Amino acid sequence: MAEQNNDLIAGRNAVSEALRSQRSINKILLQEGAHGGSLGEIIALAKQKGVPVETVKAEKLDKLAKGLRHQGVAALAAPIAFRTLDDVFACAAEKNEEPFILLLDELQDPQNVGALIRSADAAGVHGVLMPRRRSCPLNAVVAKISAGAVEYVPVVQIGNIAQTIEELKQRGCWVVGADMDGVDFYAANMSGPIVLVIGAEGRGLGRLVKQKCDDVVSIPMNGGVNSLNASAAGAVLMYEVVRQRHQF
Repeated sequence: MAEQNNDLIAGRNAVSEALRSQRSINKILLQEGAHGGSLGEIIALAKQKGVPVETVKAEKLDKLAKGLRHQGVAALAAPIAFRTLDDVFACAAEKNEEPFILLLDELQDPQNVGALIRSADAAGVHGVLMPRRRSCPLNAVVAKISAGAVEYVPVVQIGNIAQTIEELKQRGCWVVGADMDGVDFYAANMSGPIVLVIGAEGRGLGRLVKQKCDDVVSIPMNGGVNSLNASAAGAVLMYEVVRQRHQF
């Protein structure tokens, strides 16, 4: 398969996690002269999975990585396979847990999206929903920032956000949006089957999306700035869900 038809995963941790996951890896690219213990582990994993390893010059790897810090290694992988809502609910059922879903309302910054997916994996989120239009693509930057978590958290491309929220409600979920004029998050009940909605950078939640939410919560700000960025706010709220689930 030609390299331009592959997604490139850059960085030792991201490549290692991709090899451990169910992702289809076509080739590992190893920079000439690169060394270190984690590279040996990556080579061993590649051999175990039958993935070819090609040694390339630093200039070629730099060109393919397009500015990403590759740490001497990259993987050429098949495009990420998007999942379905049914997959997300099945994931929750397999773990005997109430559904815990993160919905990203047209986020476009790959740094925020990657960090949110990483936090979602850590917090035990069963799926991340992203609209097809006006959202950041799941590219190499997102994979890098997520530290490989994009390989483990089911990601679903959705159409109309408001319609998807209605479907999630019909399936028994309580939908909570994050917005500056909401109630303090620790006063809200987020212990049951929940969809946490994070708004886009700058504008926050869309007007109709906000209206569709069952509850809107905010994070109290006690400093000189009046808000957190999307990834930081999302991490705080995801772990409030975790805390409440353990408490109740």
